[in-house]
Amino acid sequence: IPGAALLAGVAAAAALTNSGSTAISAEGFTSAAYLASSVACLSAIGCLSNQASARTGNALGLLGVSVGIAAAFSSLDVEPATYAQIIACLAAGGFAGHKMATKINITELPQMVAAYHSLVGLAAAATAIATVVATGEAGGHTLDGVHRVTAYLGDIIGAITLTGSVIAFCKLQGLVPSAPLQLPGKNAINIGLAGLTLAAGAAFMGTDAGDMGSAVTSLTAAALVAGALGAHLTASIGGADMPVVITLLNSYSGYALAAEGFTLNNDLLTAVGALIGSSGAILSYIMCVAMNRSLGNVILGGYGTPAKKAAPSGAAAAQPAGEHKEIDTPGVAAALLAAKSVVIVPGFGMAVANAQHPVASLVKELEKNGVAVKFGIHPVAGRMPGQMNVLLAEAGVPYDIVLEMDEINPEMSDTDVVLVIGANDTVNSAAVEDPDSVIAGMPVIEVWKAKQTIFMKRSMGVGYAGADNPVFYKKGTSMYLGDAKKMTEAVLAEVQAQGQ
Repeated sequence: IPGAALLAGVAAAAALTNSGSTAISAEGFTSAAYLASSVACLSAIGCLSNQASARTGNALGLLGVSVGIAAAFSSLDVEPATYAQIIACLAAGGFAGHKMATKINITELPQMVAAYHSLVGLAAAATAIATVVATGEAGGHTLDGVHRVTAYLGDIIGAITLTGSVIAFCKLQGLVPSAPLQLPGKNAINIGLAGLTLAAGAAFMGTDAGDMGSAVTSLTAAALVAGALGAHLTASIGGADMPVVITLLNSYSGYALAAEGFTLNNDLLTAVGALIGSSGAILSYIMCVAMNRSLGNVILGGYGTPAKKAAPSGAAAAQPAGEHKEIDTPGVAAALLAAKSVVIVPGFGMAVANAQHPVASLVKELEKNGVAVKFGIHPVAGRMPGQMNVLLAEAGVPYDIVLEMDEINPEMSDTDVVLVIGANDTVNSAAVEDPDSVIAGMPVIEVWKAKQTIFMKRSMGVGYAGADNPVFYKKGTSMYLGDAKKMTEAVLAEVQAQGQ
């Protein structure tokens, strides 16, 4: 209702402005609408920081963008045919976005985000070039120095975002190998491409005001070279770092928007772009800390840092001493019912198996039997930040029992049973016990400190990083092997049979 009222107010003000009324000027209306849109988007980010207010955040974001589109549309003064083209494009984009959002599987959210980022990058690069063309007068262009710089920045950042997002999508979708691309002299390639991008930018900045052809050619060349750089940088990053890459690309898309805002003298694009860019950069830093990675190393595609050798995909590294112990369904149910406190640590395996709903039902059943249940979420669990939180929220798990790694780790030594569902690298003790491990130094959820640890996973294989997990072989660990959804449903049935 508030959103509809605000949009109605925007429409009414636009009608007054376009009718020639002096009650409000066109510039004043547009500025006020952009301010309202910016406030709504800022408030949306604030609400999205908490699961309980996330739905409100989504609504505010939708409202902010809608007001911005309405204001931009009402400020136009073009031919009816142009309005028709804009409306057709908006309708096509809205229809495609709705179809994608309703049909996408929850496990494919990272790919969808990467695909959306690529469209933002494409729009930014195309807008930068189109702006130069649109300012043409008698075959020239009239951009001043500041607007040339912002057009160039929007162009190259957009191109890097476009190609980088496409490569990230392909890696996440399995269309290309997830292993980092290790071309001979890759650092020299990056430096060379960056140099060519700067050279094209210098050529663009040096074009005469009457030479629009050279300006467009230079800007197009800059976009092509920057696109090659973005593709190579992303291809040089391994699949295990894709969660950080997704947040980085989100940041890049924001900076491209901000640059385009300056180019188009659009305050809304500048404000929202700065918001997206800064929030994406902060999240990237948080993710790097959680993975014990250098942000600069990720951005530069491993520049100057030799990667530690991981085990081949699908094969285990040198196994720790000892053998693993397996447990059956009645044993898992009995252990959970006998516990006073249980912590469930989900991973990407839970998402792949679509097991969040039986997990939520299992939690309710355990709570009926007097067992205190909490969830421990690693910052990089899954393939993008917050993926596990989204899955659990979708299944109706209460927000107050879902804790972050730093909150749950101090409670591990007092926990009776930890049930790990589809997680591996994020609970790997080699990160803190083996300085030579590929994930050495990475903060992990210390599940091995609980009185009993049960791993529910398909096999004894290694995780995405290729490191074997010594926790599998520790004294208090039992392995419950199989499909997460089927095994959780079996445990749920057994708990119902054994419980009250």
